Amino acid sequence: MKTKHEFFIKDSRNLDNLETSVDLVVTSPPYPMIEMWDEIFSDMNKDIKNRIRNNNAWDCFELMHKELDKVWYSIDRLMNKNGIICINIGDATRKMGDNFNLFPNHARILETFIDLNYSVLPCILWRKPTNKASKYMGSGMIPPNAYVTLEHEYILILRKGGTRKITGDSKNMRYESSYFWEERNKWFSDFWTDITGESQKIDDLNRDVMASYPFEIPYRLINMYSIQNDTVLDPFVGTGTTSLAALCSARNSIGIDLEEDFIDYSINRLKQNGKSKTNNIKEKRINNHEEFIDNTSKSLNYTSDNYNFDVMTKQEKNMYIPEVSDIKLKQDYIESNYII
Repeated sequence: MKTKHEFFIKDSRNLDNLETSVDLVVTSPPYPMIEMWDEIFSDMNKDIKNRIRNNNAWDCFELMHKELDKVWYSIDRLMNKNGIICINIGDATRKMGDNFNLFPNHARILETFIDLNYSVLPCILWRKPTNKASKYMGSGMIPPNAYVTLEHEYILILRKGGTRKITGDSKNMRYESSYFWEERNKWFSDFWTDITGESQKIDDLNRDVMASYPFEIPYRLINMYSIQNDTVLDPFVGTGTTSLAALCSARNSIGIDLEEDFIDYSINRLKQNGKSKTNNIKEKRINNHEEFIDNTSKSLNYTSDNYNFDVMTKQEKNMYIPEVSDIKLKQDYIESNYII
């Protein structure tokens, strides 16, 4: 099996010239009304900068989302029938002028996809607690002007059309793409507490510290909502976390970003780390399953066809956890080869 990982320096608001089809989108866009993203949104629309200067909070919120809407409309044209879009997004809190507000980014994005006739599936909250003293906002120990902490983000899950029908050779691939019973129980919970946020110091990009959503998030989502050999798109690829997760899951990927530095970094990240990351994940998942076998009181009634251990359900028998043999940098993409 081979997978292909392509990267493009493009504005995701206009992907009309991108000739591809996509089964799954997994992305984390810039968050409207978070100050670190003000410059990016202002570059998209000069009116936003003026609204920020004049403390027109809700005008800013709407104008920023109108720029994101252009991305959602653009990727909709690439989505296969019954494709799924997963968006990691946080709400924002901000004081502009004399008023403090929470800006519900997740709700505003849902409005757009409802207008596009997507089905809204149950979302996931993931908690990323912080120990910073400044997380408590307002008047400290004196009521009534304090605010509760904002220590969770949303993973919105949206489906184009109805349930996907999988037939032919893809049906066999679907069963090879299965996950462990105990993974299902953890991954398909609506509240993830075992994943923490990440900050990365990336010297190659000449940036001190930048936020990055944890690898485990796109890795889980890709395994939950696609099958091996599907194509996964990230229209805000950044440091390539989604593309790396796709490679580790034996999916194809497309990463898009406006900044060439990010594209170069992502390509190097896959080339240098893809093989070791994929094979370490395989070892970790097998070790975790064997530990589950040792500690569970439940009866495991089936034996894996590919591995020397028992599994809980018949659906897990054909499961194949990818193992990379080599990764090659082609002229304009990464090719990953897997051991069958």
